Amino acid sequence: MDAEITPPATTTTETGARILVDTLRQQGVTQLFGYPGGTILSLFDAMYDRAFNITIVRHEQGATHAAEGYAKATGKTGVVSVTSGPGASNAVTGIADAMMDSVPMVVFTGQVGRKVLGTEAFQELNTMDVTKPIVKANFQIMDVNDLQTTINDAFELAQSGRKGPVVIDLPKDVLDETAEFQPTPEPHAAPDQSFDTATLEDGMQALSKAKRPIAIVGAGTAASGGAEKFNEFIHNWQLPVVSTLLGLGTVTDSDPLFLGMGGMHGTYAANMALAETDFIVNVGSRFDDRLVPKPAGYADDKTILHIDIDTKELNKTFATQFAVQADAKAALTAMTASSAAKPDTTDWRARTEEWATTHPNRAESAQNAPGFDPQAVIAAAGKTTNGDATVVTDVGQHQMWVAQAYPFTRTKQIITSGGLGTMGYGLPAAIGAKFANPDKDVILFVGDGGFQMTSEELEVIANEDLNIKIFLLNNHALGMIRQWQDQFYSQHRYKSLFDRQPNFDKLMAAYDLQYQKLSPDEDLDEQMTKIFADTHATLIEVTVPVDEQAYPMVAPGHTNDDMFGM
Repeated sequence: MDAEITPPATTTTETGARILVDTLRQQGVTQLFGYPGGTILSLFDAMYDRAFNITIVRHEQGATHAAEGYAKATGKTGVVSVTSGPGASNAVTGIADAMMDSVPMVVFTGQVGRKVLGTEAFQELNTMDVTKPIVKANFQIMDVNDLQTTINDAFELAQSGRKGPVVIDLPKDVLDETAEFQPTPEPHAAPDQSFDTATLEDGMQALSKAKRPIAIVGAGTAASGGAEKFNEFIHNWQLPVVSTLLGLGTVTDSDPLFLGMGGMHGTYAANMALAETDFIVNVGSRFDDRLVPKPAGYADDKTILHIDIDTKELNKTFATQFAVQADAKAALTAMTASSAAKPDTTDWRARTEEWATTHPNRAESAQNAPGFDPQAVIAAAGKTTNGDATVVTDVGQHQMWVAQAYPFTRTKQIITSGGLGTMGYGLPAAIGAKFANPDKDVILFVGDGGFQMTSEELEVIANEDLNIKIFLLNNHALGMIRQWQDQFYSQHRYKSLFDRQPNFDKLMAAYDLQYQKLSPDEDLDEQMTKIFADTHATLIEVTVPVDEQAYPMVAPGHTNDDMFGM
């Protein structure tokens, strides 16, 4: 491939495919994930001509999750290109995942030619109808003259307001037609940052009268660039902080105001604070069922100031006294400048600190069972990496153990599937995160179930020589399913235990990748030091007792203070 070719500096006539590539360059795109196919071969030919690199995954779902990992680790828009029909349908899970977690992404899907649209042509899929419920918007390009503007609009839309995925469907013949490429695209208007400052200030005045206030931090805070302002606010007002899963890292794990993650598998201190608070300042979180497992009656004795960029999230779960549709950073800037008197939280903070001290952020490991305490392994990885690694998880018990045990220190650090809860997310997302942070340690914690859903992406790790440390927490089970069966289904462990598994050592050897099994006979910290000193990808198999639990736990429909497993 020749050296990178910059977009034309003057108006030129180009094919739709070349316009697409040049517009991506205009947008500053340097990383693309995808898979070739018949309807988008013209695009691949244009990438060849334009020396534009694309990372080829081994399944289209992997492309979307890799783009998610890249976007979450950078804040940039993840970009995907797949073919029509099964290529587009294979990408659906990742698109839905991005929608649930508000991840900016632009997905280009191939499509059959315009003359055969709607005829059930080979590899035809009504991508517009299929993706409509799971995107911010989708566009089908029927005129090549609309292509450049639509692409620019898609990137703007993916990043504006509540971020999310946008799909552009490309009939094959449109990519081959010609149109003018504009070297200077029309600028988009700056986003409107105005909001209801009066309601916000009323909320701040009410906060000054609170006796037991807390702040909840969600992913929306960091997404707005508001992490620094959030920390300034909570320290000025001395508010204990509860995080959502995707909000982890906004406040450092070592901050004395930080109580940990709240909700179904949250810490004792965080859940007790959620239960006993009389005033909540919620910034960028949506009060979902994992944070508040029993919404009925929850807000009856609480005053709530809820700030969210998406007006649909306000007053959705329960009515709030002060609902402010606003960019989190803009609102936090106003909140730090508020003239409202600050409440005395000394006694309340002492109480929350006592909860944290008497009930540490770890449950006891399974007793008298062979294998490792998974939280000890995660904490050791955190210690070795000084809490600065980019941490990717799959979905299951290990996801909760990571949330509880890794010492998060910064935003854009935890890469995980929060809303959709997609098993198989972890491995391709780690690939995207490594492309985003080539000079940082990237750790993947994954279970033996989720790993096998997308393990074909190991070939990408090998082909690209990506130094990712994969901790395979192997309990020979679908751990969270087994835990729910034990708790709620009379211990009927039906189909949740694995009687046999692949030889993971041989699997890694097939890809010419390194394998290591964590040894209980060697010092854990010394093993970690050696693992992270190595500069090549390694799968580290960690034996975990099958009865290991993700505790504490709040059962669905129960109040936050009704925890078990402590």
